[in-house]
Amino acid sequence: MRRRRTGRRTGAGTARLPNLESVLRAGPSGWRRTVAGGLLWGGAAAALGASGDRTARRAALRGIGTVAIASAVTRAVARPAVRRAQPLDAAGRIASAAAFAAGVLLEAPRYGLFVVPGAAALTAARMRSEVRHPGDVAVGVAIGAGAAALTARWWPVKPEAAAAAAPPRRPAPALPGGAGLHIVVNSSSGLSWSADGPDASEYLRAVLPKADITVARQGQGLTELLEEAARRAKEQGGALGACGGDGTINAATEVAARLGVPLAVFPGGTFNHFAVDLGNQSLEDVVGAVQAGEAVVADLGRARVPGGPEQVFLNTFSLGVYSELVGAREKLEERIGKWPALVVGLAGVLAKGSPVNVSVNGRPKRLWLLFAGNGIYHPAGFAPTYRTQLDDGLLDVRAVDAGTPLARTRLLLAVLTGTLHNSRVLTTAQVRSLRLEALHGDPQFSYDGEVTRVASGRLVLDKLTRAVTLYRPAEKDQWLR
Repeated sequence: MRRRRTGRRTGAGTARLPNLESVLRAGPSGWRRTVAGGLLWGGAAAALGASGDRTARRAALRGIGTVAIASAVTRAVARPAVRRAQPLDAAGRIASAAAFAAGVLLEAPRYGLFVVPGAAALTAARMRSEVRHPGDVAVGVAIGAGAAALTARWWPVKPEAAAAAAPPRRPAPALPGGAGLHIVVNSSSGLSWSADGPDASEYLRAVLPKADITVARQGQGLTELLEEAARRAKEQGGALGACGGDGTINAATEVAARLGVPLAVFPGGTFNHFAVDLGNQSLEDVVGAVQAGEAVVADLGRARVPGGPEQVFLNTFSLGVYSELVGAREKLEERIGKWPALVVGLAGVLAKGSPVNVSVNGRPKRLWLLFAGNGIYHPAGFAPTYRTQLDDGLLDVRAVDAGTPLARTRLLLAVLTGTLHNSRVLTTAQVRSLRLEALHGDPQFSYDGEVTRVASGRLVLDKLTRAVTLYRPAEKDQWLR
């Protein structure tokens, strides 16, 4: 009798263990299920990314990143459970479904509303087809939701609302059909138009038939074309338009601010950082604002040589390895996500680069990088992504001190753990001006992604407050400030 009871216990234990190990260990069935789950959520992420919508791509990256975290957590929790014969395999699969849905919902609620029912239906189907413990669903959902919340520590959620900005003192003219609007289209800005569809200039001619549109070809002087278009616009009481990436918009903004004409920013580049912060997500947004006369004013950052030339910047100014880091990150972020791309890019540029010796407000410093944003950027720390106001009158300065012991190692560890904003290697300040002077060599400076050098090595960073009038849809504005 005792042997029979012992055999029944042993048999029950071994009946459960192989099934659990096939999922949580390296057994063939476990790998098939893991691969199948990865293909399922990878396919869902690919479908979101294929929509071409910027927000959908961010949601896809967050969703698949959340699944990776949830999978790692369930495996770490489940391996000890194998020895205790507690079946957590179902919780792991439910965690993946909950993780993807929660990640997408966190980044883009409107897309999450489509993903959540599918994840719920899949979970319900697994509940009907498999035997499980009552707590499996609760454990899986908790792991998935927790993984989604954890991603926000490194990659904060960008609000969908446009950055706040005041209306212009003098209303921007409404230009029905584009009458009085002079647009320069930069054909080399990496415009995201399909080969089978119309290009940007054809689309704008169709929706703004009264506008004057000039396409800048390779080899033509973009600044000269913008100057000419802005002068014609001023004579007619109209506006300047520019279609291209951040470099094109930077040049157009400088001309528009100097000549005192409103500017229509048509997003036509690869990333369109300024247009996105402004709230002009698509060409259609800008077309509607131009015809209705809806506009705001924004600050311009300025880097000037005392008694010499100056350069405006819409987004950021930097020196040191920051421009190299941004380039390395942007090459990778569409494939592996922003935070992993940041870590990989940072490790690469720190390995190859060297600190710069500069004087900051009269104090000599060795810096890995110095970042100055045109307005306060979010999140705090090392990966500034977006602004919530375009006319705050402030520069957002962040510097990584190379004089701190083990600065490179501490910098990487702080980025990996999401604690850079509390690290001693990072110094931050919000100021109205900043004086810089190169103490050794000829460091590179970059503004809005363009790299340049300053012959004198001396610069003053400051702001031109509410210097340019920009068209954008009125519904993007925040009525309560």
